[in-house]
Amino acid sequence: MPLQDLTPQLRTRLNKMERAVGWFVFLASALLVFGFGYYIYHTAEHKGWFKTKAQFVTYLQSSAGLKVGDPIYLMGFQVGTITLVHPRPPGDVRHVEVRFDILDPYFRYIWSQGSFVKVNAGFLGQAQLEVTRGTNGYALCVTQPIYCKTIPELEQLVDAQPGEWQLSQFVFDAQSNIIFKPYQPYDGLTHSNLELLASLNLPSNSVFAYNNKPDAKSIVAVWSEPLQRYDFYNRKTSPPVELPALESVPVADRLDKIIGQVETALPNILSITNKLFAVLDNAANATSNLNSTIVNAQPLVTNANALAISANTNLNLLTLQVGATLENLAGITSNLNVQVQSNSNMLAGISKAVIDADDLVQGLKRHWLLRSAFKVKATNAPPAKPSRK
Repeated sequence: MPLQDLTPQLRTRLNKMERAVGWFVFLASALLVFGFGYYIYHTAEHKGWFKTKAQFVTYLQSSAGLKVGDPIYLMGFQVGTITLVHPRPPGDVRHVEVRFDILDPYFRYIWSQGSFVKVNAGFLGQAQLEVTRGTNGYALCVTQPIYCKTIPELEQLVDAQPGEWQLSQFVFDAQSNIIFKPYQPYDGLTHSNLELLASLNLPSNSVFAYNNKPDAKSIVAVWSEPLQRYDFYNRKTSPPVELPALESVPVADRLDKIIGQVETALPNILSITNKLFAVLDNAANATSNLNSTIVNAQPLVTNANALAISANTNLNLLTLQVGATLENLAGITSNLNVQVQSNSNMLAGISKAVIDADDLVQGLKRHWLLRSAFKVKATNAPPAKPSRK
């Protein structure tokens, strides 16, 4: 039905419906665009698209286990990603070039001393790059712009912005003694510092300095060890900052080495095992013989026990008999003592009988018939000298 044939009420109701559908489509499209934009923003923020990046490069012997997009770690944190894994030209002593980006603020932990790339080998051919935190030296990448200024220009800047200007290079005297280091003076350049710099007769009467207040939100200077100062940096034209690599031995190579050592030591291990088995067999035989000896010795032990019991019984009987004998001897001694005490003249008679017996024997020695019976055998002793009157 044509629209002009509709009644005014239907025409008004249809116009309202069309406007409602139009608003619904507009709101749905707006929500869709907003959600898509939020997704893109969240993904970009998660990937660090809005953060300051520092580009580094390292050189490895092998790219095994590494690919573009793999994470980079520092102190256990995921701080960046690998952007390039590429072989070097033939004849180059550096085999593989690996480039990676590190996000702000983590690149500020990478200094000229103590920072290097570790290749941590894992299982199943996986590898992981880890950057160590610096221990000394100077930050390799900075976001403060570097300027080459003459001494008079620095005097004007120090007057206009006191306490904000510092040196970004080493300054030496004629004897190569260090007068100033980068980041010095810590409280900012002063006129006395500038007078000292002017007295050193520096080339072009100029030094490299920076203002510690502004932040360029990008890497604008890098540390140059040959120049002993910070040098200008452009991400599009300057090469990445190089970090030395420390590669660990791959797990497969370590396993091969361990297997080789095991194969070398296996004959000795088998020989020791055979000797151990022989020792165990001898020990088992000795134990069996000892068991048989103990079984055979059991009757001997039983007889010895019976002998000890019998000896103990006989000893007890002998002890009783000796005790009875001693008691009888004590009775005889006691009776003799009683007899001696009751007859006091017995000892005098015995003494006189002994003296008379001795006289009898001496008389028999002098008798001519019995003298030969009492002769003394001659000895080899020298004769006695006659005594002088």
